[in-house]
Amino acid sequence: MSWPVRPAPRLWTRLPEALHHRGAPSPWAAMTRPGQPLHSFLEAPFFDAKGDLWLSDVASGRILRVTPGGDWSVEHAYEGAPHAMRPRADGTPLVADYYRGLGRLEGGGFVPVSTGLPDRPFLGLSDMAPAPDGAIWITDSGRSSLSDPTGRLWRYAPGGALRLVLSNVPYANGVALSPDGAWVYLAATRANQVWRLAAALPAQGPPMAGVFLHLSGGLGPDGLATNPLGWLAVAQAQAGRAYVVDALGDAVAEVRLPDGRWTTSVAFHPDDPHRLVIVEAERGALFIADLPQQKDIL
Repeated sequence: MSWPVRPAPRLWTRLPEALHHRGAPSPWAAMTRPGQPLHSFLEAPFFDAKGDLWLSDVASGRILRVTPGGDWSVEHAYEGAPHAMRPRADGTPLVADYYRGLGRLEGGGFVPVSTGLPDRPFLGLSDMAPAPDGAIWITDSGRSSLSDPTGRLWRYAPGGALRLVLSNVPYANGVALSPDGAWVYLAATRANQVWRLAAALPAQGPPMAGVFLHLSGGLGPDGLATNPLGWLAVAQAQAGRAYVVDALGDAVAEVRLPDGRWTTSVAFHPDDPHRLVIVEAERGALFIADLPQQKDIL
């Protein structure tokens, strides 16, 4: 695959030192980065209606908000490992927590909603994406990999029903839906692939799923995001870069960060589908890349 455009990203803002975690490492930090002090580990960015960017600090149990002017604040903090947060239709924050499962944030704490099915408890939740129909798609990675391809994809229906969709993913990680809600994109990190499946599921059994992208290098794809043009952005973990492809999988852009390799996640700006925010977790940094107009990549 050739990448026709390599836009130069610019640093937007960093997590202020005043908000760095300085205590003992959390269980998640000790498990995933043993011996490495972590001031934070930022994941799962999304914009709200006001243009504020929200992030999950999985290492420190915090939900952070960044204003358009680059000011940071801690909006929620609790004992846990929030990998992702998204508001429900009623505005209630719903959290995918690695250890505690699916829950909502109320009264300054985590209120459990689901820990999986009775015979299939969650392995360790990773990411989530809301669908136009009100459902939420949730990834469940645990410690799965190519040697143990048991990562899962779940669908949490508006009424609360939980359905296991896939259970054979080598580390199910980022998840995003096409703008029309017809397709689900899934990062299979340890296979270095992005999978795709139809959001309309069969009445019974698993859906047909296929490989949408083969990638290489780094750890593999982490966070995913789509824009109204149908483009898919992929944060390539431990490679310091993000890829953008169109709805056919053709290359749009490759963004290489000037500093840092822990690219965990991406988000398109709601007011400009050509503007991409890239999260670099090692330094707690947010970069912005202005992507090419469609006419420039034909």
